[in-house]
Amino acid sequence: MNDELDLDSVPVVTRAGQEDTGTGQSGGAVRISGVSPQHTPATKIWYGKVSNEPGYRSLPHHHGEAETGGYVLKGTGRIWYGENYSQWIEMTEGDFVFVPPFMPHVEGNMSTTEELVWLTCRTPDNIVVNLPEVDDSILEGYRRA
Repeated sequence: MNDELDLDSVPVVTRAGQEDTGTGQSGGAVRISGVSPQHTPATKIWYGKVSNEPGYRSLPHHHGEAETGGYVLKGTGRIWYGENYSQWIEMTEGDFVFVPPFMPHVEGNMSTTEELVWLTCRTPDNIVVNLPEVDDSILEGYRRA
């Protein structure tokens, strides 16, 4: 038997519509939390949903010390990174992505008609550090709705 197991602990369910909306935001990337220290007993994980409306993108940002894992649930997204955000990776439904700590990036919805929905997990929490805005024209292939 595991001596560290807390027998008083129980699974916690966050029901649809009861997610925490008091999360760090960055422009057109809207984050809600399903599992986080803000509203569950979790202490070392943030797990939530990020959505970008058609043609929307985030502000440039990074996630501090947090390692980030993402899964594209719906749509086609792009992450721009590197010097002047000149490099990018594109993901579609079913793709996973890892974003290293402190890496400045911009997340965008590549469709002007369909929503982009990501499931995202971070440790230790949903750290969002917004950076100075950039003009859309430097983000290769991006267009607003």
